[in-house]
Amino acid sequence: MDKKRDILDMEPDELAEALKALGYPSFRAKQVYKWLYSGCLDFSSMTNLPKDMRVKLSEEFTAGGLRIANKHVSKVDGTRKYLLELHDGNIIESVLMKYHYGYSACLSTQVGCRMGCAFCASASLGFVRNLTVGELVAQVLSIMNDIGDRIGHLVLMGIGEPFDNYDNVMRFLRRVNREDTLNISYRKMTVSTCGIVPKILEFAREGIPVNLSVSLHAPDDEIRRRTMPVARSWSMDELLKACNEYTRITSRRITYEYSLIEDVNDSPEHARTLAEKLKGTLCHVNLIPVNTVEGIDFSKSSRERTEAFKKVLEKYGIAVTVRRELGSDIMAACGQLRRNTLMMEPKKV
Repeated sequence: MDKKRDILDMEPDELAEALKALGYPSFRAKQVYKWLYSGCLDFSSMTNLPKDMRVKLSEEFTAGGLRIANKHVSKVDGTRKYLLELHDGNIIESVLMKYHYGYSACLSTQVGCRMGCAFCASASLGFVRNLTVGELVAQVLSIMNDIGDRIGHLVLMGIGEPFDNYDNVMRFLRRVNREDTLNISYRKMTVSTCGIVPKILEFAREGIPVNLSVSLHAPDDEIRRRTMPVARSWSMDELLKACNEYTRITSRRITYEYSLIEDVNDSPEHARTLAEKLKGTLCHVNLIPVNTVEGIDFSKSSRERTEAFKKVLEKYGIAVTVRRELGSDIMAACGQLRRNTLMMEPKKV
């Protein structure tokens, strides 16, 4: 395992102190920082630094410590799925999507996940560890280097539960928003949670206008507890109360993600139950035909049932869309490529 310090974990003052300890003047920190956030993660290419300093940086630090181990590009819509290897050999995923407004990257926040949602490709693989701020930043910079272009939108909806890695996620959001880094607008970032109630309330008081997405996936407690273990800690009423408090504090609309699973949560009656709970609140519902994952016995709702569900919500005055599927030919849904890769690896004896 690489024991070098990750330079992307550092704030400018921390980097200045680290370089000072190595005998370099403080102005060098600004130069290094500028190189890093222009996408240069190779110290030897930082040409305005003395050669001996570039060598010393390589000896002392890594920059994110990850590499692109595999990449799939959709022939359908150009979506890119990245399998990224971390410094300790663990692997995560990131996805790049192209929209009319530019590039959006979907990032992982943990190696694995401890939430255990029944329909998730990552659930059965368990939780390994949180990602550091540097590893979160490195996902963005590595993808930018790969495409040779800027990424303007970020979605923390990949592998892991962002609010289970709360402090690092908050530091990351503030970091990439700054003008001396990537200057990405808070309003162009989205954090997705499966419903950790205390963290939703804490997030509401952060004072940053980042979009919040809540994975609901059920109209009532019975179904939600069966498919999402987090619901055993907080009831749906407690979750929705926290979400309504979030909108009261921030005046921002919440997006509820709802994966439609055939004969589990996709009937008109399910839609009416959901609509009764959400009517009159500041929200948007994003319907997602559930992804087919090998070894998980859930089926995607038909187009007809999806449309019927949507019409019920619309009848109650609830804003609703059906998510457009991107990268369907490359397993672009969260966790699928990592799951397949890990399950194909030979078991250690």
